[in-house]
Amino acid sequence: MNKVLNVIILLVTVVTFSQAQVLAQTRERAEISDKYKWNLEDLYSSDEAWNQAKQDLVTQFDQVSGYKGKLANSASELLACLKFSSSVSKDFGRLYSYANMKSDEDVGNSKYLAMKQEIQQISTDYGSKAAFIRSEIAEMDKDKIDEFIEQNRSLKIYKMPLYDIQRTKAHTLSDKEEKILAEASLLAGGPASIFSVFSNAELPYPEITLSDGTTAKLTKAGYAQHRASPNREDREAVFQAFWDTFTKFKGTFGTQLYANVKKDMFYARTRGYDSSLHSSLDDNNIPTEVYLALIENVSNNLDSFHRYLNLKKRMLGVETLKYSDIYAPVVKGLDLKYTFDEAKKLAVDSVKPLGSSYGRVVEKAFKERWIDVYPTPGKRSGGYCNGSAYDVHPYILLNYNGQYDDVSTLAHELGHAMHSYYSNKNQPYPTADYSIFVAEVASTFNEALLIHKMLEEIKDDDTRLSLLMNYLDGIKGTVFRQTQFAEFELRIHEKAERGEPLTGDVLTALYGEILKKYYGHDKGVCHIDDLYAVEWAYIPHFYYNFYVYQYSTSFTASTALAEKVLGKEKGAVGKFVEFISSGGSDYPIDLLKKAGVDMTSAEPFNKTMAAMNRTMDEIETILEKKGR
Repeated sequence: MNKVLNVIILLVTVVTFSQAQVLAQTRERAEISDKYKWNLEDLYSSDEAWNQAKQDLVTQFDQVSGYKGKLANSASELLACLKFSSSVSKDFGRLYSYANMKSDEDVGNSKYLAMKQEIQQISTDYGSKAAFIRSEIAEMDKDKIDEFIEQNRSLKIYKMPLYDIQRTKAHTLSDKEEKILAEASLLAGGPASIFSVFSNAELPYPEITLSDGTTAKLTKAGYAQHRASPNREDREAVFQAFWDTFTKFKGTFGTQLYANVKKDMFYARTRGYDSSLHSSLDDNNIPTEVYLALIENVSNNLDSFHRYLNLKKRMLGVETLKYSDIYAPVVKGLDLKYTFDEAKKLAVDSVKPLGSSYGRVVEKAFKERWIDVYPTPGKRSGGYCNGSAYDVHPYILLNYNGQYDDVSTLAHELGHAMHSYYSNKNQPYPTADYSIFVAEVASTFNEALLIHKMLEEIKDDDTRLSLLMNYLDGIKGTVFRQTQFAEFELRIHEKAERGEPLTGDVLTALYGEILKKYYGHDKGVCHIDDLYAVEWAYIPHFYYNFYVYQYSTSFTASTALAEKVLGKEKGAVGKFVEFISSGGSDYPIDLLKKAGVDMTSAEPFNKTMAAMNRTMDEIETILEKKGR
């Protein structure tokens, strides 16, 4: 929330990974037309320009020391310091965006990895020098801050971050201690960085021969492609080979993840929080009850999830549903394919309920090359939106493969991009950065608009079945699967906080227990092979400090908001646009309340379950009609 004032500057506003990964990365980047590649020259004209901007920024660092010990002296001193630190933070966001995205074009390129590491290092250096800012503001009382704002109205744009420091002052340390924590950030990113390099670039992924005689290289991309094979024997072979590879390295993955958990514990304990969960959620003033209620609500509604799994079993025509069947196409002979230009038209058309102004910004994203579209060798897998270049525009990374899932991913990431665009355009920099808690609302809202458009226009039963199941797959992946991850993440932190070990074997056993509960293994709903319990080692989100639950809460919030917009409720569109324009100008719970959704109640979750069951009712009606 208080990005400009935090000791550790958070440089990437939103990074998300789509459920769809990439297909075989066969085309070299040079072979792809520029119109399908993002234009990073909007950030810096060249690597040399980036390097010059970085050097110019570093020469300014010592200026911040001139404000030390003076922030409580006058409104003008406080304002000058905040403006300076805000400017530095904004420049960091732009510098890091360039280095990070250049690196993601080829994660094996050591030049851009070095640039990322360099900007992270100098960010830490500045954070150490500026550590006194938070401490000095915390030592002030709220009345003095209010007095300063009255004296100098230019301070008003900093009111939210200033108040937030006051709210968390019990967890703010002395100047020297804050400086130590800033220096510790050099170590904090180690586990995630090691995981990324090892799992994306160096893990020896297996090759298998498929039933048609072709060879499949099971990288993350290959796994994502071939786990959805129509051939059941191929799917099982893919799962067996892929997870067997992860099992061979579960000790290494376990050590990495345990190191990350210990990092979370270190910051929580140092700041005097009851737990890592409390520490993480308090950053955005989210009650821990919201996290715990989500897990409880999902656990109490596993019958709806099991109903979905039984539908999948029925449509696949299998006697026993296996975990390796989860991604299989359920409508035989139907393979929905879309060129990227077709996907673009669908994305633009689907957002028409939000008005022409919103639609023009979506079109701008394509025209001005905000999007990097196709997979290439070494490119980072998955998809994300980076909206942290405040003065430029958001960027989107895709690995587009032509499936409906890829179209949905495009809509999802465009939702993030619109959120960042509207926030950056309507908020001053200190309040432009929105919290992770609301980050997935706009993205999943766009997905809801897309599926609504598709179902409105398509009447063919088989195609409707495919799309309806795709919608349910989204609920599976976003609400149930992410909550399953959230429960695992909570449990591993609780274990570590009790002093219990977290080895690869321990993590696998715990993950397997939770996985089997969610998928109804003991009830005969879906069979889980013990080998697949190593899946935790594959998930990058476990390095994001209690991130994943927000996919689930955001999905339930967006479902409620989409129903209002699509139902043409008076003022619903305006409230949504106001919401995505609000950035971090208020706490996320309060922003959503203004938009018409109370996340402290069970209503958004209940609406999502109602929508899920309505969808399953329609599927069953079509299946009965078809005699299946």
